[in-house]
Amino acid sequence: MELYYGETTSPVGSITMISDGTKAVRMEYGSFAEIEAKMYKWAKRFISSPVFIHKPEKVKHIIAELEDYFQGERTSFSFDFDFYGTPFQQKVWQALYEKIPYGQTRSYKEIAREIGKPKAVRAIGGAVNKNPFSIVVPCHRVIGANGKMVGYGGGLDKKEFLLAHEAK
Repeated sequence: MELYYGETTSPVGSITMISDGTKAVRMEYGSFAEIEAKMYKWAKRFISSPVFIHKPEKVKHIIAELEDYFQGERTSFSFDFDFYGTPFQQKVWQALYEKIPYGQTRSYKEIAREIGKPKAVRAIGGAVNKNPFSIVVPCHRVIGANGKMVGYGGGLDKKEFLLAHEAK
């Protein structure tokens, strides 16, 4: 399957967007050169015979929405995307996307309750860590039960920036 990618720079560094030609399938911090091995490993798990092709025009609408977000002109995203992950991960990611509004935060415990798995706090953390759409699926809005910032796949500096950006 052909997967198309493009890159942009942002206040939190390079970001690579990947599309199947119809929907976004992944958004990852770093240039494609930096994340290529990771993307092949991920794609081989979920997609038959993945081939990555540099075609920025296939993701230009995603880049435009991301740029609007960083300019303070967008608080949600409208492009179509597909989740590739386990059913549990997909349930967690969908809850993050639907239940944490721009500028707000939720704890891992609150997300666990939201999906009907109140004792699965650690598993929630694992799923959040595998989020395939940083920023769009707002894992940066998930905090510890004590209100402190904990873990973020992109690094706590990015999480702090994104939360401060949304607080403006």
